[in-house]
Amino acid sequence: MPAVSKPPNGATTRVSAGGGGPSAPRRRPRQQRSRHTVEVLLEAAAQVFDREGLGATTNRIAERAGYSIGTLYQYFPDKRAMLLALAERHLDEVERAATAALAGLRGAEPDPGRAVRTLVESVAAIHRERPGLHRVMYRFTPRSPEAVERLESTCGRVADALAAEFARCGRDHAEAERTAALVVHAADAHLHRIVLANPAEQARVAAALTAIAAPTA
Repeated sequence: MPAVSKPPNGATTRVSAGGGGPSAPRRRPRQQRSRHTVEVLLEAAAQVFDREGLGATTNRIAERAGYSIGTLYQYFPDKRAMLLALAERHLDEVERAATAALAGLRGAEPDPGRAVRTLVESVAAIHRERPGLHRVMYRFTPRSPEAVERLESTCGRVADALAAEFARCGRDHAEAERTAALVVHAADAHLHRIVLANPAEQARVAAALTAIAAPTA
């Protein structure tokens, strides 16, 4: 196996969509053993980022995972690439949780306020685990055009699920879509900027978002 040059430790910067592209994983795991290695590395990265914030290093992550630094660099060129992979995994988790929670309301009496509160709780529950990791991901995950598109696609699918609930409440299609998009994007901003810093604010945020969806609720 060819040697992998080691990049400088600790160099993580936020990359805007208009700037240079962020580091990407070196290899996409295809075999089960490789996929397991990547999962162990990412789990270790999640733990170290949660505890140490942006001060996390690839050496610390490799040590936590129980692998050599050379093994880590076979899959990830630097910690920015690991942060990006964690963010992608997080988006998948959020989408699954939010859409499943909203789907669970279909047998209940339509209620736009309840739909919003259900959405907020399903996503907030994910962020209550490892809040340090979520703060790092929100602030420092590289913003490449591909990453931005992935985020917007996830928000779009969650908004579609919420719009379906609003439509059950008698909203016309266009109004349901507009309101759902507004609530989802506002929830994203408020959960990361307010609730992560002070979890006690979740109820107030949920009430504010409910007022957008159902002003008289």
